[in-house]
Amino acid sequence: MHPVRRFLSIDTITSPSFTTEGGVLYLCDTTGTSQVWYRLDRHTDPERLTAESERISFVSASPTRAEFIFGMDQGSDEHDQLFRYQLETGEQTPLTATPDAIHLWGGWSPDGDRFAFAANRRQSDTFDVYIQDRDGGPDDATLVYEGEGGFLSVEAWHPDGDRLCLSRARSSGAQDVYVCAIDDGSLTQINRAENARYESFTFDGAGGLYCLTNQLDDNMALVRLSLSDGTATPIVDGDGWNIDHYAVDRSTNALIYTRNVDGFSTLHVGEITPEDTVAIHTEPDIGSQVVSDLVRSPTGEQFAVAYSKRTAPHAIACGNTTPDTVLETIVAAGTLGIPEPTLRSPEVIRYTAADGIEIPAYWTLPNDATAGKTPVIVDIHGGPEHQRRPWFYPTKQFFLQQGYAVLEPNVRGSSGYGKAYTQLDDVEKRMDSVRDIKSAVEWLHKQPAVDPDRIIAYGRSYGGFIVLSAITEYPELWRAAVEFVGIADFETFLENTGEWRRSHREHEYGSLETDRDVLKEISPIHAVEKIKCPLFIQHGANDPRVPVGEAEQIAAALASRDVPVETLIFPDEGHHTTDRTNLITQFEAIASFLEKHV
Repeated sequence: MHPVRRFLSIDTITSPSFTTEGGVLYLCDTTGTSQVWYRLDRHTDPERLTAESERISFVSASPTRAEFIFGMDQGSDEHDQLFRYQLETGEQTPLTATPDAIHLWGGWSPDGDRFAFAANRRQSDTFDVYIQDRDGGPDDATLVYEGEGGFLSVEAWHPDGDRLCLSRARSSGAQDVYVCAIDDGSLTQINRAENARYESFTFDGAGGLYCLTNQLDDNMALVRLSLSDGTATPIVDGDGWNIDHYAVDRSTNALIYTRNVDGFSTLHVGEITPEDTVAIHTEPDIGSQVVSDLVRSPTGEQFAVAYSKRTAPHAIACGNTTPDTVLETIVAAGTLGIPEPTLRSPEVIRYTAADGIEIPAYWTLPNDATAGKTPVIVDIHGGPEHQRRPWFYPTKQFFLQQGYAVLEPNVRGSSGYGKAYTQLDDVEKRMDSVRDIKSAVEWLHKQPAVDPDRIIAYGRSYGGFIVLSAITEYPELWRAAVEFVGIADFETFLENTGEWRRSHREHEYGSLETDRDVLKEISPIHAVEKIKCPLFIQHGANDPRVPVGEAEQIAAALASRDVPVETLIFPDEGHHTTDRTNLITQFEAIASFLEKHV
């Protein structure tokens, strides 16, 4: 048996970015926090380039120079500051110095002389758009456009370098798309759909804007939006599934994209024809992998994917865009000596909810599961418009080794299964997703291996809310519960969350102004007297999304009751636990809690 620290010490590798010489920058947490690494090719050794105590959130190589820009926050508070790093000298230069503001990376200009970002410097609830010279100092940014409140991001530069694509989020499932003229800040709205997602934008250089959207269908497809009238021309759809990543080269029309098929990725390489169809050259077999990143090189001749699967940690592979594409892994994380055959893969299942809807889920049994004696962790993802996918989770493999089975439902409201499915839990329908968890337990009761008296509710963020709701709505179903950064009271959550997030979240959950009765009704804080099972609560004091007060009030409400409660709050973490030492502390405590109560 391997301790949880062994599993959590397996590296995570993400965020590939090509340099001008064809090497790949990427993020890796070998040191315990995510740092920038570099590898020229598989014949050279990886080299760590940064040595920060804080996590690095993104890395973006210049398209024209041997340098890159990265973002870093403090204590996982998501208030990213920007830094430029010169590859030839190793010199690192701060580009921003406004620690009370969030800086959202917006990309390099085509000539590499400037970069764009959005930030809430002027007022905390509003993001504005800035342009800055690559060698400018912290006070040299030029305000290009003043936002009108809420979440605004810079998505792409026009190849002429005179315009930006901007996206304003009205909710998780609806965005307004604009083109902003840099010289005068004027905006032109491009999209015409009121209830559609738009993401992953690329100017085509000829009057169009590529993006992924579900404007034309229930699923996300690659389309070209006309800059003149917003008409959406379909390029490629997912044949009943989402297109979730793509990269296109303007000079050659080379196209690489992935489909999300029940959470697994398929990879496709081809080109966009003059008739706006796609000619596929090859479909590299990547097995049961999940692609998390897809980027192309500045020349368009290469692409890189970051991927993993449940039984193999994260890796980055590169390929060319020619018809004879061959993927070659250039960096991979090992399993620290844990035999790969001992790692378990999930089975894709579907169970029927109370109203007849089919709920997709992943079901994984441990090795040598004993009939009628196997405890189960029901692991509920956050979001809510997120999707649990079968990528590598070291904690899952630890719990499976410990003898727990794991059920991971994508309850209604999850993404990945079409727009209609995503909207099935909005506002007054919120508790329908909680009822999906009751149906999941009913399915578990029918499985021969399962011990029906040892089922654990487990989830983070929105999944933490579902955990708290499940143990108040259906207290008889649970032996124990673990919730991370969960919402206990939707009124206090919306009152105290980051101001720039409030209107965005109100579209999903309900408005403080008009829906307080609904918010009160769905808040588990008002039913804590029903909780019977032991509860573990984890949170970060710097969480800007779900404020730590949510954890504090549920813990306080249970303190006077005869229910075992353990609370772990990290003073140097936010919505995610990003430091490996803290992660190990967290999951050693959870393992001990479950061993005691399950």
